[in-house]
Order: sequence, then structure tokens, then C-alpha cells
Amino acid sequence: MPFGQLVLGSAGAGKSTYCDGMHQFMGAIGRQCSVVNLDPANDRTNYDCALDIRNLVTLEEIMSDDRLGPNGGILYALEELEHNIEWLENGLKELGEDYVLFDCPGQVELYTHHTSLRNIFYRLQKLGYRLVAVHLSDCFCLTQPSLYVSNLLLALRAMLQMDLPHINVLTKIDKISSYDPLPFRLDFYTEVQDLSYLIPVLEAESPAMRSEKFGRLNQAVADLIEQFGLVSFEVLAVENKKSMMHLLRVIDRAGGYVFGAAEGSNDTIWQVAMRNESSLLDVQDVHERWIESKDFYDELERKEEEEQDRIRQAQAEAAAEASGDGVLDALSRPPVPDSGIRVARKKK
Repeated sequence: MPFGQLVLGSAGAGKSTYCDGMHQFMGAIGRQCSVVNLDPANDRTNYDCALDIRNLVTLEEIMSDDRLGPNGGILYALEELEHNIEWLENGLKELGEDYVLFDCPGQVELYTHHTSLRNIFYRLQKLGYRLVAVHLSDCFCLTQPSLYVSNLLLALRAMLQMDLPHINVLTKIDKISSYDPLPFRLDFYTEVQDLSYLIPVLEAESPAMRSEKFGRLNQAVADLIEQFGLVSFEVLAVENKKSMMHLLRVIDRAGGYVFGAAEGSNDTIWQVAMRNESSLLDVQDVHERWIESKDFYDELERKEEEEQDRIRQAQAEAAAEASGDGVLDALSRPPVPDSGIRVARKKK
């Protein structure tokens, strides 16, 4: 039964960077992984595409032949893929049981109200794929209350539209400490706590928001999000191994992934960690990790990584020395006495 991630998010959220980083991380833990590019406008990927929608249809062709703009062209391209779903199915069959990352376009219409993307993945589910939607949002949205509320609504709508196990992720979290100070702790945003506290900050963002009419609208939107109670966020720094490891375990739990034999074949530190329940982030306070004491934990993890590299190097040297001793022992052994047995080839 193949597993996969449907990587969603608006333009600039870091979807392709995420696919590249997750592809490399899965390779490091011994999990066979392939990436499928479903963005007809993405002609320069950092990863190797196992399948590329641009081999079926390109945005440039659609815009030229049908006189559509970029957004309309991408919607048309996904409709074309839906009508030629056999192309995708046949390509995926060649990947066997590989874990698949689907890099999707950044047009939010595709996962808020347009049906083609949803229908495509419904079809893949019937083929036996166990999919998890991973919705990425740039953590810069936390710096403006209106952007944050907009991302909450977008995430909620995507969860209802796609109807899949769903993980919302704030990307580029390692940059959050360089932005303006947040009015609340980071866990207030990741856990989507009482949004009524956010309304005064939202009104202070713009004079137009201070009217009674907008006040009632803001409260209604906050109540809507809280009544559903579905949205929360994980945080991610793609270049941080512990952050990637934590997110992958969350996704594995959501999708019901069972570790395959390939991941048990080696004993590198990250493979062992991925199989260990205690491998979740040591610092559960995300505000402390990424804002208050970011430099301290970055240095701590750097030293841990250096220590792990030293241990791996020592193990490799010990293995090489043991292998060399084995060769010398074989050379120093006395010759085996002649058994008298001879093997003769028969002439044809």
C-alpha cells in the first residue's frame, strides 16, 4: 500500500523547498521516496522529478493556445490532468511502493473550491494510496493579525474541501525571531487559542478595522474558526533535522504509515530516532525554541551534530580497521591441504 503527501500552500510558502528537503531526509532514513511535480508553471525544480505534469501539458502552451492568464491556465492544466488521469496512474505504477510527495501549484482556488485536484486524489485513493494533505503557510503571516486570520480561514477551507488527513505547517520558522516581536507567544498561534484576544490587535493594525461593523465581523470570523476547532499548526525549519524528524512523525501518525523493512536495515542516528517514540522535539515550548532561546538551542544542536559526526567517523574507521585485520588474518593462515578432488569441464 503506497503512502504519500499532498503538499499544498499559496505561492512562496516553500512547497518545492519542502519537497526537496523531505526527499533528502527520507533518503537519509532509508525510505524510498519519489517526487511528482503537479505544477505546470514550475520548470525549475531542485529535486529530481519521478513524474512531471509538464510532460503532459505546460502553462506556456495553454496561455498561448487558449489565451488564458496564469491562474486560469493552471486551473485548465489540472482539468486536463483530471481528464487524462491514466497518464498519472501509469506513471505511479512504475514507482511501485515508493513514498510519493506531490508538489502542487500555489493557486489556492485548487484546494478551496475547484474540484479537479480533489477528484484526482480521490481517484488515487481508490488505487490504494494513503494520502496526507500537508498545507504550508509562511510564518511571516504571524506578524500581521489580518494575514494570520486569513491563513486560518484558508487552512480551514482546505481541510473541508480536500477531505483528507490534514497537517497545517508554519514554514521558515527559523526566521521568525528576525521579524518584529509578536504580541503573543508562539504557541498562541500554533495552537489557535482564544482568538478574542487577537481582536484588539487586529483593530490596531488598521484604522478601518476599528468601526463597530468590522468589530462584529472580526468576532464572527473568530467564532467560526473556534466552533470548527479543526485548525492548529506544526512548525518547520527545513534545514533543521530535528524539526523535519518531528514533522515527519506527525505526518506518519496522521496517515497510518507503518515503517517498512528498508528503514530497519541500517542504524544511523536519524533512522534510530525515527523509530523511537521519544524522538519528538525535546523542547515542547516552541516559543522558547524558536524565539526566546533560539541561538542557545541552535548551538546545542550544532554540538550534538558534531558529536554524532565524530562517532560515525570513529565507527567507520573501526569497521575499516576490522576489515583490514580480516584480510591480514586470511593471508596469514596456513594453506588448505589438497583434497584430491578435481573438477574437469566436459568438451562439447
